[in-house]
Amino acid sequence: MAQLWGGRFTKETDKLVYNFNASISFDQKFFLQDVRGSKAHVTMLAKVGILTDEERDKIIACLESIVKDVESGSLVITDEYEDIHSFVEATLIDRIGDTGKKLHTGRSRNDQVALDMRLYCRDELREIRDVLLHLIKTVHGLMKEHVETYMPGFTHLQKAQPVTLAHHLGAYMEMFKRDYDRVNDILKRMNICPLGSGALAGTTYPLDREYVAELLEFDAPSLNSMDGVSDRDYVIEMLSAFATIMMHLSRFSEEIIIWNSNEYQFIELDDAYSTGSSIMPQKKNPDIAELVRGKTGRVYGALTSILTTMKGIPLAYNKDMQEDKELTFDAIDTVKGCIALFDGMIATMSVNKDKMATSAKNGFTNATDAADYLVMHGVPFRDAHGIVGQMVLYCIDKGIALDDMELSEMQKLSPAFSEDIYEAISMKSCVEKRNTIGAPGHDAMMRVIEANDKWLEGK
Repeated sequence: MAQLWGGRFTKETDKLVYNFNASISFDQKFFLQDVRGSKAHVTMLAKVGILTDEERDKIIACLESIVKDVESGSLVITDEYEDIHSFVEATLIDRIGDTGKKLHTGRSRNDQVALDMRLYCRDELREIRDVLLHLIKTVHGLMKEHVETYMPGFTHLQKAQPVTLAHHLGAYMEMFKRDYDRVNDILKRMNICPLGSGALAGTTYPLDREYVAELLEFDAPSLNSMDGVSDRDYVIEMLSAFATIMMHLSRFSEEIIIWNSNEYQFIELDDAYSTGSSIMPQKKNPDIAELVRGKTGRVYGALTSILTTMKGIPLAYNKDMQEDKELTFDAIDTVKGCIALFDGMIATMSVNKDKMATSAKNGFTNATDAADYLVMHGVPFRDAHGIVGQMVLYCIDKGIALDDMELSEMQKLSPAFSEDIYEAISMKSCVEKRNTIGAPGHDAMMRVIEANDKWLEGK
């Protein structure tokens, strides 16, 4: 078909060049945003007297009929058109003739695509914020359920000190809350309307850009037309936030995979979120967690790609910027899907409290508390550290936990030990003594849960 910009050219574009240049295969994703922007644009054109009210109404009615026909399947978006803007405008002209040709008055495809992309990203980012909030609520519910579920805390993947599952989950709660706040920050910064920037230098038509921004629920129009058409900072910020969300999900997935292993058996994933083996009948694999972990690299790639694309582009618009769409659309779909699936996976998993508590006990996670006990009984810390180290070696040799040592065996290493050592180094005591804000003790955790309740109330 003839291009909307074909007047300057004397022959048809080479088919290979046309296909390479076309974006209809992917930018049709923001078909609804393109129509919404066009409706706002012609509403404004009528307000300033460039279109009559009759022309405005005719164009808007036709745009709405196009949407209806596409959604019903009676009108198909095909690669006959170069991009989604061409499809909408050409279909409009085909249906209402010369009036349809007035749609593009005072507008360039540069500011049009900038608007569509911004509207689409805003819509999708709001959806991702919602699924992220649902995940946060799921984590919060699990925290409330497991305030007294004792487990080992780790450093270097070595058992370190006893904590609770609520405390461990609370770390991810903080990460996801930061992710949520980041998304909101990006939504605020991206809520600027580029329509009216023209190709790069605005337009001679008396456009009311503030009115268009208001119609499209933006905070304000962009203050520089060159920046309006060439800004992709909001895409970069969004993909950066997505990369961080995926990093958090990936870290959590790694722990789910470890906890689900035969060696740990801290949790068991629901059958609905697991798969089997084609050859080994005993297998129950944590594929969802592994896929989330794997897809993190895919989202990282999108961020790296857009940063690389943008780094050498002079002002204003350049065709390179078309490359922002496919990778962004894919990242949006990936992140949205990963959050939702991860949410369902942890909401349905079973927690083996006994296995967790036993692992904490057998991993000498109470060794620090044993040393603190000696310090409280007058033993210098450095000496206490050495004494408990000898106790650990003894227990390793005997295949027992610190709690299983006879008092007489402890007293051979230090006469400071007495019967109350067993209470002092029980998992419950080790955790409950840690009650500064942010620690795993019951009182501290309840304060955190209360703070999270208040945080959620405002969302």
